[in-house]
Amino acid sequence: MTTALNSGIIISVDSRYEEKFSNPIAKLYLFSYGIRIENKNEGAIQLISRYWKITDSNTHEREVKGEGVIGEKPIIKPGESYTYRSSCDFTTDMGKMSGYYVMKNLESGLNFNVEIPEFSLIVPYKLN
Repeated sequence: MTTALNSGIIISVDSRYEEKFSNPIAKLYLFSYGIRIENKNEGAIQLISRYWKITDSNTHEREVKGEGVIGEKPIIKPGESYTYRSSCDFTTDMGKMSGYYVMKNLESGLNFNVEIPEFSLIVPYKLN
């Protein structure tokens, strides 16, 4: 698990290789990842949008931008957390992801970025 604290928000990430949905012969490697966002601030926040930088082991990069996550723009009250799972496909057996969330402070109305720590996506046999 990868964890980082930024602007009073703790972002924790776990990832796994989805062998059942992958096809190495066709160069399709599917990974899922779980994100937990914990609000350690004194006020409520709302996740507005996300930005991902996705890089495979051939250094091919792609970017993903969009509103919310998995179709939601959750409000996270002080001391609470929000968790979701998503997935990413690669044509290589390993890669990495990093990015940030745009959050809104619901008291001040101001937006701020929260870094998502870089994490690796690696098929288990590469770790032996």
